[in-house]
Amino acid sequence: MSILFAILLFSILIFVHELGHFIAAKASGVQVNEFSMFMGPAIFKKQVGETLYTIRCIPIGGYCAMEGEDEVSDDPRSFQNAAWWKRLIILVAGSGMNFIAGLLIMVCIFLPVRQVVEPVISSFEEFSTVDGENALQVGDRILELDGERIYVQGDFSMILALNPGDVHDLVVERNGEKVVLNDLHMEKHAVTDEKGQTQMLFGMNFSVNKVDLGAKLRHAWLNSIDTVRTVRLSLQMLLTGQAGLKDMSGPVGIVQQMSTVAEASRSWEDALLNMLYFGGVIAINLAVMNLLPLPALDGGRVVCLLLTTAVEGITKKKIDPKYEGYLHAAGMILLLGLMAVIMFKDIFTIFKG
Repeated sequence: MSILFAILLFSILIFVHELGHFIAAKASGVQVNEFSMFMGPAIFKKQVGETLYTIRCIPIGGYCAMEGEDEVSDDPRSFQNAAWWKRLIILVAGSGMNFIAGLLIMVCIFLPVRQVVEPVISSFEEFSTVDGENALQVGDRILELDGERIYVQGDFSMILALNPGDVHDLVVERNGEKVVLNDLHMEKHAVTDEKGQTQMLFGMNFSVNKVDLGAKLRHAWLNSIDTVRTVRLSLQMLLTGQAGLKDMSGPVGIVQQMSTVAEASRSWEDALLNMLYFGGVIAINLAVMNLLPLPALDGGRVVCLLLTTAVEGITKKKIDPKYEGYLHAAGMILLLGLMAVIMFKDIFTIFKG
C-alpha cells in the first residue's frame, strides 16, 4: 500500500507542477500545444481547442509543451514572444503550485492535532546544568540556536546535531523581550531509564500546549518554512562535503523510507498521517529544488531568461532560443545520469540490507 501511495503521490505532485505552468501560460495568453501526464507513448489523447491533452504509459514525469519554448516561432502567442515578466511567472508557477500543495498537505496533517510541543522550556531535571541566572530559564522560548531560527521544537535537536560541541549561541524570548545567550555551555548528562537504557540528555523539558484552529494553521506554515530551510541546509552539507552521494535518495529510496515509516506506525491512521507528512515534505522539496539555478530546471531557465532579457535590452538583438535549448538538453542528460546513479545506489542498499 505504501508503494502504491508513493506512486500516486509522485504522480499528483508532477501533475500539480505542470498544472502550474499550464494555468500560468493560459492566463498569460501563451499557446500550449500539449499538456501531458507521464512520459512515453500516449495511451489517451484528446484535442481541446489548440491544446492536446494526453496520458502516457510510463508513470514518470510529465510536461506542458508551449509554442516556441525552445525554438524560434513566428506565432505572436509563442512563449518567446511573451513579455519577459509573463515568462518569469510561467516558469516559477510550477514550483509555486508544489509549495502550495505541500502547505495544504501540512494543513491537513495538523487539523486533527489537539496538542503540539512548543520550543518553550517548561521545567528542568535535577541533573540539568543548562539553567541558571545567566543561562536558560523556565518560560524561555528558544528563537535561535547557533544562528539558525527555531521554527518548531524539533529544530532544537536538528541544529545541535549540525553543530557538535558543548558551547552554543542562543537567542530566547523571556518576559516579552529578546535575550542573547552567547557561548552558553550546554552539557549533556548520562541518564539511565527504567528499561536500563542510557541516554545523553540536557535535562530540559518543553511545553506541550493545546492548539486551536489558528495555532494549527500557524504550525502548518512553520513546518512548511522549516522544510524549505532543511533543503538549504542539505545543499550546504553537500557543498561543504558534510554529506555525499550515500546520503542522497531518489524515488526508490524515498518509497523505501515511506514503507518503513508506515510499517512502524501504531495504526493505519498514524501510517496515513506519516506518509502524508512525507508527501508534504517532498512537495516543498520539489518546489525549492526546481528553482535551483541549474540547466534543465526551472531555476536555470529563470537565470537564462533574466540574462537574455538583459543582453537583448542592451544589444537590441534577439538571441536564438535554440542555444538555451542546447544548454538545458545537456543539463537534462546530466540530471538523468545523476538520477540513475542514485536509483541504482538505492536499489543496491535495499538488497544489501
